[in-house]
Amino acid sequence: MKKIFLLLTLAAGLTSAVNAQDKPVSFGVKAGVAFPNLTFSAMGTSVSLDSKTTFYVGGIADIKVSKMFSVQPGLTFMSKGTKSGGALFEDEDMDASINISYLELPVNLVANFETGSGKFFVGAGPYAAYALSGNGKSDGVKEDMPFGSNDGEFKRMDFGLNFLAGYQLTNGLNFHAGYGLGLGKIMNDESSGIDVAVKNKVFSVGLGFNF
Repeated sequence: MKKIFLLLTLAAGLTSAVNAQDKPVSFGVKAGVAFPNLTFSAMGTSVSLDSKTTFYVGGIADIKVSKMFSVQPGLTFMSKGTKSGGALFEDEDMDASINISYLELPVNLVANFETGSGKFFVGAGPYAAYALSGNGKSDGVKEDMPFGSNDGEFKRMDFGLNFLAGYQLTNGLNFHAGYGLGLGKIMNDESSGIDVAVKNKVFSVGLGFNF
């Protein structure tokens, strides 16, 4: 009887260990530094100002669909926008910036490659984002950003594509980098008769932990 009990206990322990290593769904957190910018496009010409330095923080769910692939939906708070120095305004003491805080929902397809003491991963997928707040700063003066559907106002919704890559250790800690390419126009501009497209783009690096 003791031998049977020991065998059952051992089997249960092995099963738990296997399940812990190969969970179909796991969750994680991430945070890091972001370098957002805006592109202004009109009449076949595109211009970008200077990248800002901001931050992001969020969480993900990792849903395995095969040994190699998983789907990762998530929710991220990120500050985006752009800035420009005095050189643009011919005034060395003048600085201006656009700051928009987004709540972003990415859904990425991720490929995992076992290597060394962990795994290398790459992924891509779409995202949708909602602007929580925004403001513009110029020469020390701050003004809230107008949101709405009227000309000159900014749109709450944005969408685009995500690209990511990184390395995850066996303990769940990972190092990652990402690039977000905005595809939606974030500002209404129709009165001028010239189609001006303002779009987000952001490069980021950070740390994460999968439980």
